[in-house]
Amino acid sequence: MRLDKFLKDARLVKRRVVAQEMIEVGAVRLNGRQCRSSALVRVDDVVEVAYPTRILTVKVLVDDEKVIRRKGIVSYELLKERRVSGEEKPW
Repeated sequence: MRLDKFLKDARLVKRRVVAQEMIEVGAVRLNGRQCRSSALVRVDDVVEVAYPTRILTVKVLVDDEKVIRRKGIVSYELLKERRVSGEEKPW
């Protein structure tokens, strides 16, 4: 599954376009590396998402988009959440 689609379907980002913009500016990492929106996400990958006030680190549990879209399905495990100030750069 594509990274931008995973972020949207897992409800980490509200819209796919926003996910693509975040990936483009470097606010999302896949397994510790910057990547493209088209990067493939697989089970056990680690995704880091930098929001303005926090950084989430999650482990992918499900990479099938049909399963993720079902209500009540948890597609990731929260590994770490770190608060950051507005001026601090996440990485």
